[in-house]
Amino acid sequence: QASEVTIFKETEQKLKLAACVFDNTLDGVLITDIHGAILSVNPAFVEITGYSQEEVIGKNPRILQSNRHGPEFYSDMWKEIKENGLWKGEVWNRHKNGEDYLQRMTVSMVRRDVDDEPMRYVSVFSDITELWRKDEYIKHLAFHDPLTNLPNRTLLMERLNQKLLSSERECCDLAVMFLDLDGFKIINDQYGHNIGDELLKNISSRLLVQVRKSDTVARVGGDEFIFILNKPQNKDDIIYVGNRIINAISEPIDIMGETFN
Repeated sequence: QASEVTIFKETEQKLKLAACVFDNTLDGVLITDIHGAILSVNPAFVEITGYSQEEVIGKNPRILQSNRHGPEFYSDMWKEIKENGLWKGEVWNRHKNGEDYLQRMTVSMVRRDVDDEPMRYVSVFSDITELWRKDEYIKHLAFHDPLTNLPNRTLLMERLNQKLLSSERECCDLAVMFLDLDGFKIINDQYGHNIGDELLKNISSRLLVQVRKSDTVARVGGDEFIFILNKPQNKDDIIYVGNRIINAISEPIDIMGETFN
């Protein structure tokens, strides 16, 4: 009897500890039955997803899904869970307010014993959206000009190599044009770099609307731009685009009370 009481107390302590961890962990925790109905969620789940416990109990976790993954993604996930009892990965889900967020998630199958049928599925996840955004921002900076947000020389060369291979494979033409702004250094010296920067941003916006989405406009120097025209129909097509570009940047530009031609 004494040993039974001891075992009971130890079990009770373990349950209290598990409940404390469940309630206080910063990771979201979601528990479902074998049919996928949500049985329990912790406070961190509510904080991350925006859904209260009352709103999700009895529902299927599909209510959290975004539209960023196809059926194959979830099919492969559940195949791995059923075969290995565990799945780890990153999933885009949707907050109650409609915003998508990226989470790092582990889904585990819970059994009474090794050979028993599954009893529960437990999902533990954390919101890593901000980490993803910072990583994407760093990647963006590596391939884009920080002032104009146009592709830089690195991205230009990468795209040029891709276009050259595609052009050779498809037996189609490719055009590369170089643009150098006359007198830009004088503007910088006379009016200062703030106005010079605004002028470059204005010109970059004008350049972008003169080409197609499949084309590339890159800033490769202080006042130097390079264009990749994808699959031009003929030389006249290239000349036409070149004239559009010249006309666009020849129009007067008003910046901070100054007009530039």
